[in-house]
Amino acid sequence: QVQLVESGGGSVQAGVSLRLSCVASGRTFSVETMGWFRQAPGKEREFVASIWLDSGSTDYQDFVKGRFTISRDNAKNTVYLQMNSLKPEDTAVYYCAARRRYYASYDAWGQGTQVTVTS
Repeated sequence: QVQLVESGGGSVQAGVSLRLSCVASGRTFSVETMGWFRQAPGKEREFVASIWLDSGSTDYQDFVKGRFTISRDNAKNTVYLQMNSLKPEDTAVYYCAARRRYYASYDAWGQGTQVTVTS
């Protein structure tokens, strides 16, 4: 099993930055990809960004390209989401997720961290 704990959320004004962190523990050697998702009130959870832990290759949803950056520190079993130029529409609960090698989908999730952006 892999356990994930997010931190770094908060309430900020539009235009500022936040950095989310996600620390993984447990069978972390089995994890191939880590991702960030978000869920706004009344909406379905949506993909934000992902990173392959070995290569560092990244993928982003269009609405965060150029503003958000996902990165990892494998020595610390930590993945980050640097969020710049935040907008009110970025308000959501942000979840960290892990996909294990040979698995097609993410099967480990954190508890989420709230990000609120006010105008």
